[in-house]
Amino acid sequence: MANIGLVVAEANAQLVVDRIKQAEEMGIPAVWMTIGGASGGDVLTTYAAAAVVTKRILMGTAIVPNMPRHPIIMAQQANAINSLAPGRFRLGIGPSHNAIIENTFGYTFDKPLSRLSEYVSIVSTLLNEGDVQFDGEFYNAHTKIANPAKTTIMASALRTASFEFCGARGIAALSWVCPANYLRDIAMPAIKRGAEKAGHTTTPPVIAHVPVCLSEDPEEVRAAVREQMGHYPKSPFYAQMFTDAGFPEASEGVWSDAMVDATVIWGNEEQIQAKMKEWLSYGFGELMAHPVIVGPERETALQATMEIITTAAQQQG
Repeated sequence: MANIGLVVAEANAQLVVDRIKQAEEMGIPAVWMTIGGASGGDVLTTYAAAAVVTKRILMGTAIVPNMPRHPIIMAQQANAINSLAPGRFRLGIGPSHNAIIENTFGYTFDKPLSRLSEYVSIVSTLLNEGDVQFDGEFYNAHTKIANPAKTTIMASALRTASFEFCGARGIAALSWVCPANYLRDIAMPAIKRGAEKAGHTTTPPVIAHVPVCLSEDPEEVRAAVREQMGHYPKSPFYAQMFTDAGFPEASEGVWSDAMVDATVIWGNEEQIQAKMKEWLSYGFGELMAHPVIVGPERETALQATMEIITTAAQQQG
């Protein structure tokens, strides 16, 4: 597993592939991408293209929503990518959120963890054994695939139940926009509880998503976060998570200064690298560094942030 990876977000698939190639050339050990609604393109298809033009970099999804795709289809896609980039693809899946699943896709967002449990069982069985015979409450799956490639499977986690779920299933938990203290004091004990209750002797890692902003101006950073990530406190799930982390003002639906400072790593190069080291010292298995860009020169700011991530990853490696 890498220690620090880059969250990639570009306007189209070709730009994403180019960015992944660049990240590999710079020495960044891993990249991550997410799928929200339909507007962002298909991450799995893009990774398949990136797989054939890269050699070393790890590619992970954080996440692909499970409800819009049958688990057999998800397993087929993951298997294809892993055949193109053996051992380099990591499949992160999760329920997503009510607004996306119901408003965009028209599915009913009910019993998300129960659905995810069946989904993980089908996908992992098919990718590890090549043969699945499953009849559940939500999914049926009866098929075989040739040459299954064992694939690392992870799941999204935001509240304690989902972290406990990951611990019980023995899979890494992928956070998103969570303060460090929440992950350290609430998420990590929860994933450990889940593992212990399931009788596992080891606890799977928490992979921490962290926004990173190269700026020493706190007002500039906070303004950028509110502009680029302003929708998160408006979501009831995230607002409750922030409340649990000690920020009851999240119920107002906006980022407070304290919420930004607890969630975002910002400052100059040395400060960002030191803060990444501090986050990793809490015991997180890996950081997903998500650039938050300030200033009019997006490419210049992104390049500088990628260089910091490269150096930080090399220092921790």
